[in-house]
Amino acid sequence: MKVLIVGANGQIGRHLVQLLSQSQEHTPKAMIRLEEQISYFNSLGVETVLTSLEGSVDEIADAMEGCDAVVFTAGSGGATGADKTLLIDLDGAAKTIKAAEQTGTERFLMVSAIHADRREMWGEDIAPYYVAKHHADNILRASGLVYTIVRPGLLTNDPGTGRIRATENLDSGPIPREDVAQVLLHCLDNEHVFNKTFEIISGDDEIEEALDRL
Repeated sequence: MKVLIVGANGQIGRHLVQLLSQSQEHTPKAMIRLEEQISYFNSLGVETVLTSLEGSVDEIADAMEGCDAVVFTAGSGGATGADKTLLIDLDGAAKTIKAAEQTGTERFLMVSAIHADRREMWGEDIAPYYVAKHHADNILRASGLVYTIVRPGLLTNDPGTGRIRATENLDSGPIPREDVAQVLLHCLDNEHVFNKTFEIISGDDEIEEALDRL
C-alpha cells in the first residue's frame, strides 16, 4: 500500500514516515510544504511532493496520484491564529477528502483530537481548534471514504510504550506521539477499525489488542 502522509514534516508525521519506510507492506509518500524539508526525507529514501494545503483540490489530488491511502496529520500549530486553524485543520482537511474522492483513494486516516465531539469539554482558548477538528471529522464521515478517525489525548514527546487505551470516549490523558504513529500504522489495513472513530491515551493494552476490541 502506498500511503500519502499529509503533514509529513510534523512530529507525528515524521514518526509515521519512518515506520512506513521500514515496513515490508507499505511505502510512504511525504507531502510537505517547504523545499528545505526535502533533505530530511531524502535521507530516509522517501519520496516527497511539495504541495500546500492552502492550494487547490486539484493540486492536492495531483500529490495523491498513485497512492492507495491517505493519512491526514497536518495542523497549523499552536503559534498561529484561528484563521490558519480554519484554513489548514478544517479547509485543508476538507480539500484533502475531496481530492481522495476525486482520485479514487478510498482509505483515509484522520488524526483528530480527544473530545472533538464533546463541546462541553472545549476550553475557550482552544475552541477554534476543536471546531476545525469536529467539522473536518464530520466531513470525512459523510464522504463515503473508508475512514478511521483517531483522536489522541495530550501529545507528548516521551518514548513510545506500545501500550494504549482505546475506546469511543475517554477522560483526558497523555500519549506519546510515537505511539500515535504506531496506532496509525496498525490501522491502515485493519478492517476492524474501518469506518470507526475512537480516542486513545496511554494505557495497559498492546496496540493491536486495543484496536481489535473496538
